[in-house]
Amino acid sequence: MNRQQRIHLYDIQERSYTEGTVEQINDQWIFFDEETEEASMLEEFLHQEIEIFRMNRWKKGILYEPGNIRIGNEVTMLRDHDTVRIRKHLIYSLERLLDGINDDAFFQFVTTLNSLDFSIYDCIYCYNHLSFLSDENRKDGVNFMVFDNQELICNVQHHFYYYEKVNDRFEFTINTGKRLIIEKMIS
Repeated sequence: MNRQQRIHLYDIQERSYTEGTVEQINDQWIFFDEETEEASMLEEFLHQEIEIFRMNRWKKGILYEPGNIRIGNEVTMLRDHDTVRIRKHLIYSLERLLDGINDDAFFQFVTTLNSLDFSIYDCIYCYNHLSFLSDENRKDGVNFMVFDNQELICNVQHHFYYYEKVNDRFEFTINTGKRLIIEKMIS
């Protein structure tokens, strides 16, 4: 798995965007989150990936100033009540953890999480013990993650041992009592 394949897995995740509409009120652009109905200043999302729904399709660009999206070499101006979606950010400790595990463990973890109807963007808590062991030859311990997809909660324990062998074990427990364990060992 190369970097591009990892990026593709990030791109196809459910709930990776916050969707809503925009309005210009008193010369300021306001974003209204469709799910929570909360309002926020669009300028909070400057220089972030944003998609606008025009002509029955999503067009991806970068919000480079409130009211203007750079799509390739073009600038598209927002209009009142445009539907937009803004790429969510991963919790920093989860992002570092995903970057730190090998490709096979990454793929197995993400696809298993997805098969349980959770997305990496559903993460509400991540303790990344691995990040504290960066200078050690032998690395072992446990990382803890909690995911909330608005219907269920999933707790994941990532047991790792990186020394003579590479061993990643993920224990998924959903609040319904369902449990799943996957393990990846490389000699």
